[in-house]
Amino acid sequence: MIVTFEGKRAVITGAAHGIGRAIALALAERRAEVHGLDINAEGLAETARLGPVRAVPVDLGDRSEVQAVVAGLPGDAQILVNCAGGVRGQVGRPLEEITQEDWQAIFDANLAGTFFATQAVAPGMKRLGYGRVVNISSGAGRTISLTGIQAYASAKAGQIGLTRQLAHELGPFGITVNCVAPGFVRSNPTTERQWEAMGEDGQRALMERIALRRLGTVEDIANAVMFLASDHAGWITGETLGVDGGK
Repeated sequence: MIVTFEGKRAVITGAAHGIGRAIALALAERRAEVHGLDINAEGLAETARLGPVRAVPVDLGDRSEVQAVVAGLPGDAQILVNCAGGVRGQVGRPLEEITQEDWQAIFDANLAGTFFATQAVAPGMKRLGYGRVVNISSGAGRTISLTGIQAYASAKAGQIGLTRQLAHELGPFGITVNCVAPGFVRSNPTTERQWEAMGEDGQRALMERIALRRLGTVEDIANAVMFLASDHAGWITGETLGVDGGK
């Protein structure tokens, strides 16, 4: 299957590192015009150094900022990949210790940002009568958070629900909305810390739960996104694709 995105304008959130960076570079390699959004300006600059990606620093939890950035693009976006998120430096703690600020920070990063970015690009996609939206959720949204972070599991499950809802709302305009739910991927400093915190026994137990007996890579996730963002997936919408090595 040959996939090219020549002539397509793509917006990738969370493009400063890890999975988001891999997706941005994969789209750029396939000749899309790629705009990488992230709050991490330094990481975005590194992404832009690695490939033809236009770096756009923005707080994705701020609706007005997101709207302004999308309005400033040189034209309507045909592809949106919502990859921004993460645990905002939090670790698993008992339910009663979670503050309102802790809870809201993870929801802003993962779920609100996905909604705001999709809301911003939707009018342009409607004008074009075409669009591809791919949300990057997590295995935590389908089962549980391996690190016990309640807000993360909830926000990622919320992304899956939002995917289904928007697929039905935007489908009549030729816009597909799908979701990728990665398994554990060592893709950034946070996941490296999580991997180390598991210890040898925990790492071995995790590997034994994976049918293919290996961890995924950022390229594994990017490859799934390339399919869902392409015309090959034109009659697929509202779906969540687990990319986790089999469980």
